[in-house]
Amino acid sequence: MKDAILYLEDGKVFTGQSLTVSGETTGEVVFNTAMSGYQEILTDPSYAGQIVLMTYPLIGNYGVNDEDVESNKVYVKGFLAKEFCRTHSNHRATKSLIQYLEDNHVLAMEGFDTRALTRHLRISGAMKGIISTEDFDRDSLAGKLAQTPSMEGADWVKAVTCDKPYFWPAAGVYKGAPLYKVAAIDCGIKLNILRILASMGCDIHVFPAHAAFEQMMSVKPDGLFISNGPGDPAAVPYVIQTVQKFFGKTPIFGICLGHQILGLALGGTTYKLKFGHHGGNHPVMDLLDNRIGITSQNHGFCVDFNSLNKEDVELIDVNLNDRTVEGLRHRKYPLYAIQYHPEAAPGPHDAQYLFKYFIEMMKESKKKL
Repeated sequence: MKDAILYLEDGKVFTGQSLTVSGETTGEVVFNTAMSGYQEILTDPSYAGQIVLMTYPLIGNYGVNDEDVESNKVYVKGFLAKEFCRTHSNHRATKSLIQYLEDNHVLAMEGFDTRALTRHLRISGAMKGIISTEDFDRDSLAGKLAQTPSMEGADWVKAVTCDKPYFWPAAGVYKGAPLYKVAAIDCGIKLNILRILASMGCDIHVFPAHAAFEQMMSVKPDGLFISNGPGDPAAVPYVIQTVQKFFGKTPIFGICLGHQILGLALGGTTYKLKFGHHGGNHPVMDLLDNRIGITSQNHGFCVDFNSLNKEDVELIDVNLNDRTVEGLRHRKYPLYAIQYHPEAAPGPHDAQYLFKYFIEMMKESKKKL
């Protein structure tokens, strides 16, 4: 164990211990209220550029394994908890969380009042922070943090998108011939999204975020999917402009950052949430079916519904904690978007039925051809 310090941009300081690598790391500090699913959180590309605080006090009880990952690497810049479990127990585990963090060179810190940090972020908002095991001089840390870019205006999609297109087949998880071809824009796509779409009979052609409209249309997709991802949606105009070219040509479904990109593509605006929504226990009202779902969420920006043309766009989901926008659909085009994560991973499965809406849109679209 090594002494460690967390210095926030407003001058607030927390001291504890690091159990993993030595060094320094900077990022936006956010808190996640999930009780489990830490491996999925660590490997979620939407957390690129962020230091994640787990509000549940004991993390690592069931270790880690080779299956519960949402991408090919760990993306968080740092990991914070009250205590990391030393003795994990689960028949699927292949190693401890502490070893996993060490192997992936993630600076992790424990042994401080995480409730106080959570409360501070709730009151003051998410902010930049630096974790260090080497430098404990506050003026020095403040200087380093001042050079760290803010999340607002930052294009983190380019850091997480795939380098080249790849194919994710329905074969192997769907019985029968594939039903649909989906073009997916990878802004930081989670693997469970691909697994669910494939299980519903979709062959998925995944494209980098910078891919051209013509390149995606060359596979003759039955629908377009826009994935989750990190950073400020307004900082990726190249994706927004590509999505606009699909309007009226194929059904479109967007999740999380994909939801925000669609909001911008439809002429709306987005804004930064005070401390974001991160966790597996957020209540959302589905206004179409008049039912409440407990959802998995991970976003720091939100679509401003009042900035959209309400003659064209309909509000279909709302967050019951703060009444922010959680879902949109177009009144003319076969297009809808969800701010939360219906694929869970981690989190509840209440909202997985939303993938069926996308399937139905593609089914109806093919009937008209």
